[in-house]
Amino acid sequence: MSVYVDADVLASLFSPDANTGRASAAMASIDQDVVASDFACAEFASVVAKRVRMRALTVAQGRRVLATFDEWVSSHVFVAPTEPGDISQCAKYLRRLDLPLRTPDALHIAIASRLRAPILSFDRNLLSSARRLGVPTA
Repeated sequence: MSVYVDADVLASLFSPDANTGRASAAMASIDQDVVASDFACAEFASVVAKRVRMRALTVAQGRRVLATFDEWVSSHVFVAPTEPGDISQCAKYLRRLDLPLRTPDALHIAIASRLRAPILSFDRNLLSSARRLGVPTA
């Protein structure tokens, strides 16, 4: 079995923030394969770019973070491609109208559901919605 890691956890692992300690502890406790989607990897890059734009990181620091992330992913993570069915399932989740989901969160849930992997995230709305949709959480 695998654990699906979302971009919030990935960002905290590689660019210090308020959740870095939690992210490190959570990842250290995982004894299963780690999976992230290509979408989560793109979101990670977006977080790093935003931190550079906001001057929380220099361009050089941002490049180092991305390089470190890429090295880690290549040796520790299975990167699952986003599939057309994931987008369709994401839209179904959003159309329920009873869940506090944003599109990226619904897409993470759809991908984790397809992979039959529990989701590791710090986003309470994502985790609550995943549980309501029958997708396990880590």
